[in-house]
Parts: sequence; C-alpha cells; structure tokens
Amino acid sequence: MIEASEWAKAVKAAGVLRIGGVRTSQLFSQLDETDNGLRGFDAGLFQLLTRYILGDESKYEITQVDSSTRESVLTTGQVDAVFATYSITDKRKELISFAGPYYTSKQAILVKAGNTDITGVDSLAGKVVATQTGSTGPSILAEFAPEATVQEFTTDIEARTALLQGRVDAYVSDYTLMLNALVKESGKYEIAGDVFGPEDNYGIGLPKDSDGVQFVNDFLKKIEDEGLWTELWQVSLGDRTGISEAPAAPTVG
Repeated sequence: MIEASEWAKAVKAAGVLRIGGVRTSQLFSQLDETDNGLRGFDAGLFQLLTRYILGDESKYEITQVDSSTRESVLTTGQVDAVFATYSITDKRKELISFAGPYYTSKQAILVKAGNTDITGVDSLAGKVVATQTGSTGPSILAEFAPEATVQEFTTDIEARTALLQGRVDAYVSDYTLMLNALVKESGKYEIAGDVFGPEDNYGIGLPKDSDGVQFVNDFLKKIEDEGLWTELWQVSLGDRTGISEAPAAPTVG
C-alpha cells in the first residue's frame, strides 16, 4: 500500500515518478519519435509502476543515464528510481539499493556479420574486445578472457561503432543488449558462440536503504502473479526477436 511506504508517498505527493533511464535501447527503452513515447521492457515496467502509484502511466519524467551515471542520479536525489538494464552487484549496493530482480541475463559476444574467427569466449585471447565503462563487462572479461585486450567505451553505440569500423574485434555485454543490436541494425552483426559468465540479475535502482525496495518488490510480485510480466516480455522482447516462449519470471527479493 502507498501509505505504508515513505518513498511511494513522496512520489504520490509530487504527482510524478522521476525515472533514470535511456531512450536508445531498442528492446528495453526506445524513444518512438512518432509520438515521443518510450517503448520496451524497462519502459513498460516503469509505466506500469507509474500507473500503480499515480493512476496514470504517463506521469513520469525521465533523466537520461548511462552505465557510469546511474548511481549518481540516485545518490544526489535527481530521480526516484533507475530502470536501465541495471545489473545488481555488491559494489553498487554500497551506494544504492535494488528492488528485484525483474530480469536475468548472461554475457554474449557480438561480432560483425560474417566473422568466423571468433566462435566463443575461448577465442577472445589476443583479440581487442570492447565493453562498456561502468558495466560488469570489464571484470567478467578479466575472469573469462584474461588474454584479451579490453577497450572500454562510455555507451553501447560507441562500442558498436568501433566494432563496425574494425577498431575492435568483438564487443562483450549483456545478451539482451546484443539482441537490441541485432534488431536495430539487422544484417550488420552476429552473436558468436554461447552466452557465458555468471547469471546477471537486473534490478531497479532506488535510494540507499529506501523503503521503496519493499514497495517495488510487492509491485513486481503482483504483475508476475497477474501475468503482466509475461505479457510485457512477449510484446517487447519475444515478438521483436522471434522468440515464442517467454522465460520464467525471476524470483523477486
């Protein structure tokens, strides 16, 4: 209930849910220039949460973030929550709190279409591999591909551009972000080999020790129980990538 949460009461009183998010994630939060709406899995979730608190899914404001600014917008009070394919890590939990997980993924390797040299993580040795600054990519590459030369980029677009231009041999990030690239620029990329690394749990970033964690977790459990999670997955991810069977929703909390 809203009245039991100071975080939710503050959002209700403000009349707007302030979100840290992105506008360029094809499957998770993409700006539709025809109506300036945001569509995708993350966007659908925060719109459902906005409606849950304020009765109107349009009553949100978005501050654009990247992987290096997600904590700062929460610690400085610029936003109420961050929805941005945000991996839950112990290091991040030193600064903020997470609700969820609401989605799980692993790492994947993106290469230019037609590349037969890289067939999986074992063939990254000696290669120049892009990943995103502030993401889990650098530490995972250090563990699973220690002989690769890692080059960090601030954004997904910069990393993919470097790949297309041949400045790097491969790009490692979350599998779901790689699906974005396949849909957004069909025919330019391929995923090499199998996913790898630890299971990557996406959470909703909230201010440190906020009682919003319990409130948002209750919301996530509700939409999972009602089948809304599966419906949202199918519309935003399944239908776009040709995957017909939705995965099981993760256990929240």
